[in-house]
Amino acid sequence: MSFSLAVLIPLFLVLFFNLPFYKVSGKIAIFIASLFCIIQAFSFFLPITANCPISQYFMLDFQCDGISRLMLLTTAIVAFSSLLVLYALEDTDRKQFNFVNLILLSLAGMNGLFFVRDIFSIYVFIEVIASTSYVLIAINKDKNSLEASFKYLVMSSVATVMMLSSIAILFLVAGSTDFVTISSMYQQYSGNTLVVVAIVLFIVGLFIKGGVMPFHGWLPDSYLAAPAPVSIYLAGIVTKTTGIYTLIRLFYSVFGFNTSIQSILLIFATISIVFGAFAAINQSNFKRMLAYSSISQVGYIVLGLGAGTTFGVAAAIFHLFNHSIFKSLLFVNSAALEKQVNVSDMNEMGGLASKMPITSTTSVIAFLSTAGIPPLSGFWSKLMIILALWTADLKVFAFIAIIASILTMTYFLIMQKKVFFGKLKEGFENIKEAPLAITFVSILLCAITVVVGIFFPFILNGLINSAVSF
Repeated sequence: MSFSLAVLIPLFLVLFFNLPFYKVSGKIAIFIASLFCIIQAFSFFLPITANCPISQYFMLDFQCDGISRLMLLTTAIVAFSSLLVLYALEDTDRKQFNFVNLILLSLAGMNGLFFVRDIFSIYVFIEVIASTSYVLIAINKDKNSLEASFKYLVMSSVATVMMLSSIAILFLVAGSTDFVTISSMYQQYSGNTLVVVAIVLFIVGLFIKGGVMPFHGWLPDSYLAAPAPVSIYLAGIVTKTTGIYTLIRLFYSVFGFNTSIQSILLIFATISIVFGAFAAINQSNFKRMLAYSSISQVGYIVLGLGAGTTFGVAAAIFHLFNHSIFKSLLFVNSAALEKQVNVSDMNEMGGLASKMPITSTTSVIAFLSTAGIPPLSGFWSKLMIILALWTADLKVFAFIAIIASILTMTYFLIMQKKVFFGKLKEGFENIKEAPLAITFVSILLCAITVVVGIFFPFILNGLINSAVSF
């Protein structure tokens, strides 16, 4: 696959779907978009070239490395999952059609973000993703979804102002916005007050986009109010891409690490890990609990990055991939419960394991992976983060990461007990397992979590090593 095609094909599909003389149904649109996601996922294993005859007509200067390829794979898996859940839940053809168009536009933005190598283009593609996210959250047009979308819009606008201000300052000092020029400038003027202010502004902007505490105010409401397929897409990849991936890209490829940057990353990561976990424990709504869990797990990714070493970056990338998979799985199972039980309060559920065995079993595996239980994928990425912190002589933060895993286990055990274990609640006698499309996605994501964990040595030597090779 060409760099350019990864961006141009989704845009072409949106244009094709909306041609006035050709009407595409929602189900056909889902099928075609899913096929593109499958091709994108398989492109991880195939050579990716910059050559594309079409790209000569577009000013697209892209580069590809291991991180880009891994993010393409992750994005394709999560987008494919959300599309299948969309097929199972949305019976209105027009809604399906609108969803697919927005997801394709978002995919074009994310794929472009993975390949660009200048900070202004990063901003442009982030805003493409954010713009589609506003609409996806508010697509039901009810009070809660509109309110959540507005909160996201306000917070994201603040982040946009910060990022644009940072880009302006860096452009004034460096005379360009490409990575190489800015990196060279930073090595020369790293102590300059304006440069420091610019970097801090960019970091805070990305923290807002990624939902890092205490800049997370928009995130729980957005995940809760959004339709189930959107929640999967947002939690699985969107916030990871616009905030956390970009953070990894900039500091590993452009600015590098120093004590001040590491301190900022480590402090805010710790706040997210600990307070996100405590907030999750106190939630009774299934999706809101998962939202705060996401905030906590994002903190782990930033913590790995804060180690300031190549191994720490590899750990952060690996946990980003793992978190995208098992968090998407948990939101898929949330969608299954929403479809079958029509209840979101965990206190009103109970004993559903006997009625929904696939949903229950995959939820157990997902939360065990999230808590870092071997041999699942989440264990290895968390272990890598802890080892990266330990070898970087950041032992206090390594201990915090270990203790926080106990908190993770706590709130997921509470969830599993309230929702799936115990006596079946009255009125749930006729509940059945979720539709085939949803259970297929659950099994697929669960299988990835298990297989990646079991074959971790091959993952480490192949996938992770390539992800940090530039």
